[in-house]
Amino acid sequence: MANIFSQRVEALRALMQSCGWDIVILTGSDPHASEYPAPRWQQVRWLSGFTGEAGDMVVTRDHAGLWTDTRYFIQANRQLEGTGIELHKMRVPEQVPIPEWIASLEMESAVIAIDGLCFSVEEVRSLQDAVPQARIEAVPDLLSPLWTDRPAIPVSPIITLGEDLVGVSREAKLRQLRKFLLLKGADAILLSQLDQIAWLLNLRGSDIDYNPFVISYLLVTMEDAFWFVRKDVFADLDSETADSFDELQADGVTIREYDQVSFALAALRSDGVDRICLDPSTLNVSVREALDEGDDAPEVSECPSPIPLWKACKNPVEIELMREAHLEDGLAMEQFLYWLEQHVGRVNEREAAEELDRFRARIPGYRGNSFETISAYGPSAALPHYVTPVQGSALLEPRGLYLVDSGGHYLFGTTDITRTVPLGPCTALEREDYTLVLRGHIGLAMAVFPSGTAGCQIDALAREPLWKAKRNYGHGTGHGVGFCLGVHEGPQDIRQNFNSQPLLPGMITSDEPGIYREGMHGVRHENLVLCHSMGDNEFGSWLGFETLTLCHFDTSCLEASLLTADEKAWLNAYNERVYRELSPRLPSEVAAWLRSKTLPV
Repeated sequence: MANIFSQRVEALRALMQSCGWDIVILTGSDPHASEYPAPRWQQVRWLSGFTGEAGDMVVTRDHAGLWTDTRYFIQANRQLEGTGIELHKMRVPEQVPIPEWIASLEMESAVIAIDGLCFSVEEVRSLQDAVPQARIEAVPDLLSPLWTDRPAIPVSPIITLGEDLVGVSREAKLRQLRKFLLLKGADAILLSQLDQIAWLLNLRGSDIDYNPFVISYLLVTMEDAFWFVRKDVFADLDSETADSFDELQADGVTIREYDQVSFALAALRSDGVDRICLDPSTLNVSVREALDEGDDAPEVSECPSPIPLWKACKNPVEIELMREAHLEDGLAMEQFLYWLEQHVGRVNEREAAEELDRFRARIPGYRGNSFETISAYGPSAALPHYVTPVQGSALLEPRGLYLVDSGGHYLFGTTDITRTVPLGPCTALEREDYTLVLRGHIGLAMAVFPSGTAGCQIDALAREPLWKAKRNYGHGTGHGVGFCLGVHEGPQDIRQNFNSQPLLPGMITSDEPGIYREGMHGVRHENLVLCHSMGDNEFGSWLGFETLTLCHFDTSCLEASLLTADEKAWLNAYNERVYRELSPRLPSEVAAWLRSKTLPV
C-alpha cells in the first residue's frame, strides 16, 4: 500500500502531465534563500517526509530523488523508506549534483519546472548551462494546487534594537550602504536575505522558528529605503511593533506591503533609478523577472551584497555583549549539566532538552533557542543533526555518551554549544573517540595563523588527530555565528571545501569537530571562537582565536595518555577559567560540583 508521500509524488506527476512538464525541481529554501524556511516553504518535507534541514528534490515521470549531504544520510534512509524516493548523496567523492544528473538523462527539449520564488538567479543559470537544450519554467508557488492546506506567510511582532545593543545606528548603516552604491555607480540595491535586512535596519522578529527575522524585501536608493513587509495583518498593532514602525519611518524607511515588491521594481526607472545592484546568488528568479516587466527597465549590476562581510566582523559593542551572552549561557549550561547528572536513568532525551530550555528561558533578554536542540543518547548521536522525537525518546542510561547541541538567542547575542557527556562507564572506543575529537577541537582553538588565511586552510588542524587514526567526519568544522541573528552565517567558514574568504578580526566562528559511528555513538565538542589580532612582527600580521563559550569539558572519560603537554595545558587552563568565571554566580552546590569537574588532568 502506498504511503502518503508516494501518493503526493504521484499527484505531482499528474500535475506535470497536465502542464507539460517533464521534470520538477524543488529546493529546501524559500524566496529569501533562507537556510531554515518557514513551514509555508517546506516543500521537500511536505512531498517526501524528509525533515532534514538540507535537501532538494527532483521528480521525473519515472523517478523521484532526494539530494542531501553527509549529515543526513542515516536520517534520509529511514524517512524515505516506503516512499519510492531514492537518496542521492552529496559531499561525497562520487556525488552527482542535480544539474549534472539531469544532463545525464539526455532528454531532448525537456521542460523543467521550478518554483521561481525558491530558486535563485544563479541556480537557474547553472541549471541552464548544464542542460542548454531544456526549457526552464519558473512557476511561483508551484505546489499550491496540490498542497491545499499550505500554511500562510508567517507574521510575528517586530522590535528594533538601539545602538546600546548593536553598536551602530541604522542611519549609519544605510549611509555605509549608499557609499557602496556610489562606488558601484548604482542608484539602488535590492536586498532579499532576511538576516541582511535585520542587520541593516536593526530590527528583529520571529517569522521563522529559531531565527529572529522578518519575512520581507528591502529596496534602498540614494534617498529612500522601502521595506516590503506584511504590515496588512497588523490591523491592531501591538505596542512594540507600532513603536518599531514609527522608529523606522522616522529614520526614512517607508513601509510597503510585502507583495508589492514586484510592482515597485517594474516602476524603478520612472522613480529615477537607472542602475540597480542585485545579488544573483540570493535573489529569486521570479522577483528578478519583475525588473524586465516595465517599459523602461533599469540597468542591472550583478554583484555580491557587501552586508554579509560587514555583519560578520562584529564591532566592539557586539563583541563585549557576545562575551556576556556566553557567560549567561554558560551558567545555564552548567546548571543543566548538574541537573542531568542527578537525573540519569530517570529522564529521556526529550525531557533533558526541555529542561535545558527552561534554564535558558530564565535569562533576561532570552529570545528563544537559536536552533532546535539536538539531545541524543548513544546511537542517536551518530546522526549529526538528530531530531529529538517528542514521543519515544531514548532513556538516558548510566553508561555511554550523551550529546547535546544547543544554543540561545538573546537581545545581546547568540550562542551555539555542543557537549558530549559521559553518563557512566564508557567503552574503550568511546573514550578514544571522545579524546581524539577533543584534541582536534583544542588544536583549532590554539591556532595562530597569518592574516589573509582562509578557514579552509586551517580546517586540517581539527582533523589531524582523527586522520592519524584513519577517522573523519563529513560536516564542516566551523560556521559563522550572527549577533542575535542567524546561528549559521557567512561569508567565512572552516571546512575542507574551498572558500577564499579570509578569517578577519571580529569574526565569530564555531569550532566543532566530531565523529559518528552508526548504531553506536557520536561525539562532537563545540565552542564559539572570536578571531582577533595576535600582533605584528617582521614576518607579518598574526591572528588567533579567543574562546567565547564558557562550559567545562568533562575529563572523566579522557584517555589522557593521548593528549600532548600543550593540549593538557590548554584544557586545564580552559576548565579553570570556566570555574573561575562562573562559580561566583552559581548555586553553592553547583559551584562545588563544577570544582570537582574542572580539576587538572
